[in-house]
Amino acid sequence: MSETAKVGASKFARYLPILDWGARYDRGALTSDLVAAVIVTIMLIPQSLAYALLAGLPAEMGLYASILPLVAYAIFGTSRALAVGPVAVVSLMTAAAIGNLGVTDPATYAAAAIVLALLSGLMLMAMGVLRLGFLANFLSHPVIAGFITASGMIIAASQLKHILGIKASGHNLLDLLIDLGRNLPNLNPATATIGVGATLFLFWVRKGLKPLLIRFGLRPRMADILAKAGPVAAVAVTTLLCWGIGLEGQGVAIVGSVPQGLPPLTLPTFDAELWTGLAGSALLISVIGFVESVSVAQTLAAKKRQRIVPDQELIGLGASNVAAAVTGGYPVTGGFARSVVNFDAGAETPAAGAFTAIGICLAALALTPLLFFLPKATLAATIIVAVLSLVDFSILKRTWIYSKADFAAVAVTMALTLGVGVEIGVSAGVLLSILLFLFKTSRPHIAEVGLVPGTQHFRNIRRHAVQTVPSVLTIRVDESLYFANARYLEDYLYDRVAGDRGLKHVILMCSAVNEVDSSALESLEAINNRLQAMGVSFHLSEVKGPVMDRLQRAHFLDELTGRVFLSQYEAATELDPSLLQQTPQLRKIA
Repeated sequence: MSETAKVGASKFARYLPILDWGARYDRGALTSDLVAAVIVTIMLIPQSLAYALLAGLPAEMGLYASILPLVAYAIFGTSRALAVGPVAVVSLMTAAAIGNLGVTDPATYAAAAIVLALLSGLMLMAMGVLRLGFLANFLSHPVIAGFITASGMIIAASQLKHILGIKASGHNLLDLLIDLGRNLPNLNPATATIGVGATLFLFWVRKGLKPLLIRFGLRPRMADILAKAGPVAAVAVTTLLCWGIGLEGQGVAIVGSVPQGLPPLTLPTFDAELWTGLAGSALLISVIGFVESVSVAQTLAAKKRQRIVPDQELIGLGASNVAAAVTGGYPVTGGFARSVVNFDAGAETPAAGAFTAIGICLAALALTPLLFFLPKATLAATIIVAVLSLVDFSILKRTWIYSKADFAAVAVTMALTLGVGVEIGVSAGVLLSILLFLFKTSRPHIAEVGLVPGTQHFRNIRRHAVQTVPSVLTIRVDESLYFANARYLEDYLYDRVAGDRGLKHVILMCSAVNEVDSSALESLEAINNRLQAMGVSFHLSEVKGPVMDRLQRAHFLDELTGRVFLSQYEAATELDPSLLQQTPQLRKIA
């Protein structure tokens, strides 16, 4: 193959990663992927049914969302271990988004979920093509952690009605708990027995089944597979109980008829009002799903010294959501628990996801009639056990100790998510994070620095015993200069210089300045002019190359009363050589 052809193939493979790993696919990878697919399929069948229930959708839509989307990701995704499909948080956001529209008709509700998947997919793909993956950085980790913790609590609370066999509704935790308390006297004993029993069993399976099986002589790998099959066992046993004892007649809610067969080809409804009403929710679902997915993918990739391409992940997840929309599904993303299981089971390539899709296809073709008597309480138990593992209150303590600003973002996100709703909660968290960042950078740390004796290093005069001279003032600003903090630097310098009669030179040490925007440039010009009027020269030191390139395109350097020095040591010693003979002093922090 010629060099030109190789370059062309490489560029093509950038959008179709399957061409990369597929060219090296061998029998060993096939075996590993098949084993991982079997384990994930066992885990995904009850989860997909349960998450569809959480989203307020028919159970089969969970299966449909677990077939073609997995194939699409295998073609376009870059993670070797990410398992795509319905997840708890996105399912909750789907329910909230459609609930905001006031939709009550089941057919219209399902159509709205399909549109939501399509919108999310198109947005993700557009962001990937335009390489806008950096936008996800506006969702800080504390905000995501707070949102997922609060969402996990809401999800768990929302499933208690199915566990207890009562009616309850509400878009936030307080409403849910009040409604649950009001309807608690109507508890259905048979449903509660199944729901509580299934929940306790699944919690025990998570921690106790694998060690027990190993003690009985099973190999760790087989014990792990059987432990992962715990939800399937709960589904099978409770379904048989419900059918054998006739619990449906005692008020136990069941899944009922689930259509048998492959996912239908669906054409999303093209309704301008519906699309407009769901656009904002689709964007939130897209960004949150992408952040959650990429975080998991990067963590797992690092363990095998692999890498993922975030912008291509946008395309992969977008294609998965479009695939869900055209096959009767709803929004999907990479799931944490499934991906970890996929990784631990030995998945070598994204083909494991495609094999999982085949397994779900077989389930949709052969097993759906057996789900008729499946109690909804069992699916609710599956959801509760899955989401409570996501709840992490330690983020509050960690952020309180490390950063009060991050703590505020976490606390506000959690409080509003729990008290108002998921969309308001995460939106407020993002907005607060941005505002706190702007506030922090608008008041940057500014230090007056001096020479550390016997070195060429300059440090804060309030923290170190350093050498200084009255004729030279060196200011180090520890932030890029832009419109929000430019005036703050001006005011600081004017206050410091005013009344200092012996001052002849001011040096702005720019070692931490990565950017100077137009507003900051005007402030530097104003500082230069004001100091000139006072008879003080203005100098710069340690200016980074990209910053200098921009300054050279303006008139500022031509009008600068002082010089631009390569190093702070050069600047200070040239402007006043007596600095080297001064006695070190330490000015205590007031």
